[in-house]
Amino acid sequence: MELNPYAHDLDGKEPISVLTTTAEHLQVLTGGLSGSQINTAPAPGKWSVCQIVSHLADCEIVFSFRLRQAAAEQHSVIQPFDQDAWATRYIAYNFESALAVFQTLRSWNLLFLTTISQDDRHRPTTHPERGTMILWTIVETMAGHDIHHLQQLERIAASHTA
Repeated sequence: MELNPYAHDLDGKEPISVLTTTAEHLQVLTGGLSGSQINTAPAPGKWSVCQIVSHLADCEIVFSFRLRQAAAEQHSVIQPFDQDAWATRYIAYNFESALAVFQTLRSWNLLFLTTISQDDRHRPTTHPERGTMILWTIVETMAGHDIHHLQQLERIAASHTA
């Protein structure tokens, strides 16, 4: 498994720029969708817009802890999670709350990232499934993950305007 499974999505883009603009992109992509369009999966076995944004909010919680743990501990170990198991709870969430949680946590994480020095960027951490990486790999993973899901949302939004 790759250290950053979303590296191809990031494709050389500057991660902080991506992280800074994701919340705005989410609002633009979803702004014209109806409640039904937000809550209906585009196909069997695929996530709805609400579920994707709920997933992004959950991941922002995870990334918040991973960043802080990597910055604070000597060679920390990242705890993996099963996104599909977490997704079984998304029925309890609504789009507006999921988006608000994501936006708030992302702002908080961006503030945290302003404290990261060049030395901090290279602090090692280990993901049991992916191997040893550096703190900055987490940042790059976050950005690639954003792009991956923004592309999903672009396809869903386009299908509703076609």
